[in-house]
Amino acid sequence: MRKRAVVFAGQGAQAVGMGRDLAEADPEIRALFSRAGDVLGLDLAKLCFEGPIEALTRSDNCQPAIFTVSLACFQALRRAAPSLEFYGGAGLSLGEWTALHAAGVLSFEDTLRVLQARGRFMQEACEERPGAMLSVMGLAPDVLERVARETGVEIANLNAPDQTVLSGEKSRIAEADKMAQAAGAKRTVLLNVAGAYHSRLMQSAAEKLECFLANIPFHPPAWPVMSNVLGRPHGAPDEIRKLMVRQVTSSVRWIDCVEAFRQAGVNEYVECGPGKVLAGLIKRIDKDASTHSIQDRPSWEKAAAALQAAVSRRQNSGGAWWECWTEKSRW
Repeated sequence: MRKRAVVFAGQGAQAVGMGRDLAEADPEIRALFSRAGDVLGLDLAKLCFEGPIEALTRSDNCQPAIFTVSLACFQALRRAAPSLEFYGGAGLSLGEWTALHAAGVLSFEDTLRVLQARGRFMQEACEERPGAMLSVMGLAPDVLERVARETGVEIANLNAPDQTVLSGEKSRIAEADKMAQAAGAKRTVLLNVAGAYHSRLMQSAAEKLECFLANIPFHPPAWPVMSNVLGRPHGAPDEIRKLMVRQVTSSVRWIDCVEAFRQAGVNEYVECGPGKVLAGLIKRIDKDASTHSIQDRPSWEKAAAALQAAVSRRQNSGGAWWECWTEKSRW
């Protein structure tokens, strides 16, 4: 029996043209981009479909843009395969906000406003305290914890057992790069990002976001949504608000999120949004999981057909379809 989770892309997955073929084929998705543009005060469809990449990559544009494209992929799937049920949701950094919206925690309009502000606050923090991020492959997390401790950087992302991202001041990241290579890293990559996300250098952004979220209504999630900070499901609305502030400066515990799903019996994932990064990470954490990625019309058609066929086979066999598990005590 398949238990599914939906997962959403994070910042860095943006690409000019994202969402275009879905919008061209579906009036409801075109309307979604129009609604988002009205809230944000910009032509979001043109930005996503035509660029330029420099404007699309700006955090205050990029974050609501990826959210809208990810949501478009998810809505297209739900309409194509209405019988699908999801056990829970998760997302990588920015994508966690998409997962919270999909679970009914925030409205569409409020999520857009939050992400536009969050992106602006993070960009301002990058300019105040310049930093860098380094992806390290082939070293265990405990080894990189020692590297981080000795060089004064921080663990930004625990993406997979063999991939960890470090974040901090540029000079310290350079030291960490040398130490990681000396420790036997298979590969290190300096990420093309504006600054040191998920580190103490983002503290000013977290403080501004806390003030911004004070008047944003949060609701109980309709299904479990994994917290990047905790690596387990979110709780009550007030706790969610606090954790989403902490998320700006805390490590993204993606390995723990996938492990928590696995322990709850989730064995199938649908990734919605540009790129296929999360599907790849999930397979490196849980080799037995099956994954589907939806980022454009061809991938949507393929995934929708496969998922709906599985539902039909299950229903035709007389088996009862599993229900969405929302009892927090069972986690």
